[in-house]
Amino acid sequence: MESKPVECDVLVVGSGVSGMAAALKAASQGLSVIVAEKEKFFGGTTAISAGWAWVPGNRAGVEQGDTRAEAEEYLRNLAPDTYNAEGVRQFLDTVPEALSFFENETDVEFVYPEKAPDYQMDLPGAKLGGRAILPKDTDARILGDKRLKMQPYMSSYTVFGYMPQVGPDINEFFHVNQSVKSFVYVARKLLRTWFDAARYKRPVLRSNGNALMTLMVKSAHDAGVRMWEATPVQQLTTDDAGAVDGAVLGGKHAGRVRARLGVILASGGFSGDKELRKQYFPHDPNGDNHFTPTIGHGGDAVSLAKQVGGHVDDGVHSVGSWAPVTVFKYLNGRERLFPHLRAIGLPGLIAVDRDGRRFGNEALSYHDFGGQMIRHNAGQQDTYGWVVADEKTMHKYGIGYAKPWPMPRGYFYKTGYLVKGESLTDLAEKIGVPAANLAETVRDFNKGAEAGEDPAFGRGSTEYNHFRGDMEHKPNPNLAPLDEGKFYAAKIRMGDLGTFAGLGVNERSEATSEDGRTIPGLYAVGAAAVSVFGGGYPGYGSHIGPAMVFGYRAGRDIAKHAAARGVNRI
Repeated sequence: MESKPVECDVLVVGSGVSGMAAALKAASQGLSVIVAEKEKFFGGTTAISAGWAWVPGNRAGVEQGDTRAEAEEYLRNLAPDTYNAEGVRQFLDTVPEALSFFENETDVEFVYPEKAPDYQMDLPGAKLGGRAILPKDTDARILGDKRLKMQPYMSSYTVFGYMPQVGPDINEFFHVNQSVKSFVYVARKLLRTWFDAARYKRPVLRSNGNALMTLMVKSAHDAGVRMWEATPVQQLTTDDAGAVDGAVLGGKHAGRVRARLGVILASGGFSGDKELRKQYFPHDPNGDNHFTPTIGHGGDAVSLAKQVGGHVDDGVHSVGSWAPVTVFKYLNGRERLFPHLRAIGLPGLIAVDRDGRRFGNEALSYHDFGGQMIRHNAGQQDTYGWVVADEKTMHKYGIGYAKPWPMPRGYFYKTGYLVKGESLTDLAEKIGVPAANLAETVRDFNKGAEAGEDPAFGRGSTEYNHFRGDMEHKPNPNLAPLDEGKFYAAKIRMGDLGTFAGLGVNERSEATSEDGRTIPGLYAVGAAAVSVFGGGYPGYGSHIGPAMVFGYRAGRDIAKHAAARGVNRI
């Protein structure tokens, strides 16, 4: 005999920012909400991210003089062939309302940096600041024992367990071996991290996206949302009229859930699914040329929606948000990834291809540089390059996961992350590129770098480029010659932070069939849905901003949409 279904008004699939935004807003209206998370931790990819949200029209941006017309102009120029005017209108309409809700009716708090340049500063409508915000740090002890159910940081992206925040915090870490002030600052952060880890099993100070998700989960518990981890959704269910009315769950809470008002898919994109990558990622036709650091992006939303007639909309400028990564193994043999989200734009670092030639502006955003890398490697069996530095740069900044002096480097060699050459010729032989080409590349680069210029690719020519460099380095924050001692390299492959292709949705975030028919009772938000920016990547937090806003909208309107179909809440 089949057990009686668990009842709720709304079932949310996934506990990242879009799912929690939907759950919080729905619960604030008195709706009964269940969040089903397939992973053993809450927070999804948001919890390992930098936590920024790109939300033009926020109060600080308006005070700085940012206008809606400028935001629209920028987005229109970012991906002109796939510009979604109606989606952008809804997004910009809702930003102030959504932020007001989170800041005034939940525990979420934001910081409004004065400067966080848009990624394409050369486009009309771009701004130096006022559009990207980030969450305030928090103490995980606000969750009590539930804090250990939160997704931990991505270990390869921490500094001895501490997660630096983009901005002044991470700049102190960049200068730890150059300044007594920075050394003291970093030492205090690390000592606090180690003390808390020993006492509480995990550091309790949460920053970046982990802080955002900790605050959202705390608010959800307070609002009575039922949070179920290790509970994958296996199948959607429908009523006699064909509307989605619940799901069959596995794992810790196996059984059927009846969701009277509908189901919101917020389970991420599909970059972790080999078959979907083969279908939609041009650079990965065999499913073995892409390495994603995302969590839970296994295409669950696609497979669930297709059960009831949903489809993937890949009519976007870019099907994914690209991020070069280094793939290596810890000494215990476990594979790890390091996403190169910032460091390639630092002075004294260059990226070269299999022929030892530079192929783009290393100080572009990780997404735009990743796009250059994909295009440059088109037609090749593998997509890869090498990040190269000399001794002084390695000493000062390191290369991503490979930390600078005084950190010993033996560990990075043993894990396969870092390659050392006694000379450029030696390095070229070890990484398999033509030595003459690499020497010529470095020689040409050095000529311009000494004067603070990059005639080949214009590196260091925009405020955004500078933001990714070392602002204390002169004459250009992004440029320094490679001309001292030994040389070092780390191999970069192609990864992502999520997909921009996603489930087709209408103006209400309802999933649609390929012929445009609405699938009643089924919604998709965040990376589960097609990008509202048409596959463009405007700035810091281009996933989290729209995910939060459209998650909020789905939670706000789901009861109204159901009532229009003649369905009422519990």
